[in-house]
Amino acid sequence: MMMRHLLPLVFALLGFTGSQAAAAAFDPFAVTGIEQKLDAKIPLDQTFTDEGGHSVTLRGLAAGKPIVLAPVLHNCPNICGVTLSGLMEAVREQPFRPPGDFAIIAFGIDPREGPTEAQNSLDQLRRRFPLLTARGVHALTGTESDIHAVTNALGYRYAWDPDIGQYAHDAAVAVLTPDGRLSRWLYGLAPEGNDLKLALTEAGQGQIGSWGDQLLLLCYHYDPATGRYSPLVHTALQMAGGVTVLTGGGLLAFALLRERRREKPSVRGRRN
Repeated sequence: MMMRHLLPLVFALLGFTGSQAAAAAFDPFAVTGIEQKLDAKIPLDQTFTDEGGHSVTLRGLAAGKPIVLAPVLHNCPNICGVTLSGLMEAVREQPFRPPGDFAIIAFGIDPREGPTEAQNSLDQLRRRFPLLTARGVHALTGTESDIHAVTNALGYRYAWDPDIGQYAHDAAVAVLTPDGRLSRWLYGLAPEGNDLKLALTEAGQGQIGSWGDQLLLLCYHYDPATGRYSPLVHTALQMAGGVTVLTGGGLLAFALLRERRREKPSVRGRRN
């Protein structure tokens, strides 16, 4: 009888342990991330739905200009709104503007969302940045297969988190060339304005920016590991410092070796 009463408790404990193991099995750091696929071809002709319910393509929205594409959840209580706001702050800090120079696309990665969620997301952004978001900023939704066609090409990995009932994903924006190649990733909630300017100059392939902007690009180096641009002068100084240390060490070793060679004959002379 005692065993009969204990069996339900044992099964309940086993079920609880199994659910804990299933929950613990989800590791957002393992299933999300960004693979570096610079220069990868991104499909521009997949059909999506914009905030107004219209069928659109990335190619049509780009209109021959670079694209700044931000993978987001439109109905997101966490970082997506912050990511879009950080992007708009970066836009404010540099001279290029949508739609004349580039297009901004808040790219919905949740296939359950539709125009209503996209419109709400864009409305919130427009209340904070009315002048920057009047034109050239779009919010898209789409089917799972069409979304994955773009995110897989970008190397952007995200996954459903059953604990919170949302998709776990990284905060980053992709900068695409007008012909749909991945030019650069800018990581984090708030990219630097200068990094955005340099990425757009690079993606524009000489079509946007002044001669000075193109020249400035030559002075910077993009690091795929950090998604940032660093001045080549700083890099050169670091390399020059390393070379100086190595050269100084080599000269010191040479001087010591020469001094030892000078001492040896004098020692043999004293013995004679």
